[in-house]
Amino acid sequence: MTDERHDPPAFADTGATGVAHRILGTTMPVLEVQLQPGQAVVSQGGELSWMSPNVTLTTATGGAGGSGVLGVLKRVAAGGTVFLTRYEAQGAAASVAFAAKMPGHIRPVAVDAQHEYLVSRHGFLAATADVTLALGFQQRLGAGIFSGNGFLLQRIAGQGTAWVELSGELTTYTLGAGESFLVHPGHIGLFDASVTLDIQMVKGIKNIIFGAETLFLARLTGPGTVYLQSLTLPGLAQSLGPYLATGEGGKTGFGGLPFNIG
Repeated sequence: MTDERHDPPAFADTGATGVAHRILGTTMPVLEVQLQPGQAVVSQGGELSWMSPNVTLTTATGGAGGSGVLGVLKRVAAGGTVFLTRYEAQGAAASVAFAAKMPGHIRPVAVDAQHEYLVSRHGFLAATADVTLALGFQQRLGAGIFSGNGFLLQRIAGQGTAWVELSGELTTYTLGAGESFLVHPGHIGLFDASVTLDIQMVKGIKNIIFGAETLFLARLTGPGTVYLQSLTLPGLAQSLGPYLATGEGGKTGFGGLPFNIG
C-alpha cells in the first residue's frame, strides 16, 4: 500500500480584501482563513473547527452589523445568534477553520455597496469584521413548513468578504432584467440583492415533503445571478424519516434501534 500525500492548496486572497483563505476537501468542505497579526474574522457561535494557538477568541453581541440592541435584533431576526465570536491573530500569522455542516460547497463572496446578497437562513458561515448580517426576506408559508418559521433569507452587506455554505450541488443562472423563473424555496442558496423575490402558491398539487395540498414557489426576477442548491433540509429529513424511530425513553434511533448514549 502506498501512502500518498496530498498537500492542501495555498492560501489566496481571492477577494482582494487582505484576508487570504483556502477551501479544503470536496463533499464536506472546510474553510480555512489565514490571518495576519491584528486581522480578524467573525462567525456565529459553535462554528469553529480548529485554529492556531495564537488566535484569540472574543465573544460579544457586536459584529456583523450587531452593534447596539437594534443591530443585534436585526441579526437574530435573520436567523442568526445573539452572540458572535471574533477570531484575531496575535503576534504572528495564524489560521482558523470552519467545517461545513452539510455536504455541499463553501463559496467566498466579495461584499461592498454595489455587491450585496441574500442567502438561505443557514448559509452564513464567517466574514471579515466589516460585513453585516440582517433580515433580508421573511414570509410565513403555513404550519409545519420550514419548522414553522416560514421562509427566511439573510442579507449580507457592508464591506469585505463573506463565506457562505451551500448544500449539495450548485446550479448558477444569470438573469437579465425582467427575466424570471420559479424555484422551490428550499433550493434557493444565494442570489444578488438586485434580484427580486416573490412567493406564489400553487393550489391542488400535493407537496409530499410538507404534507400539504399547496405548493409554494419563489419567483426570482433579474437582473442578477442566482445560485441554486440541490440539497434541501426538508428533503433530507423526508428521506431519513423512514429510518428513524423513537426508542425507549424517547431516544431517537436508526433503523428501528434506539440510540443509547452514555
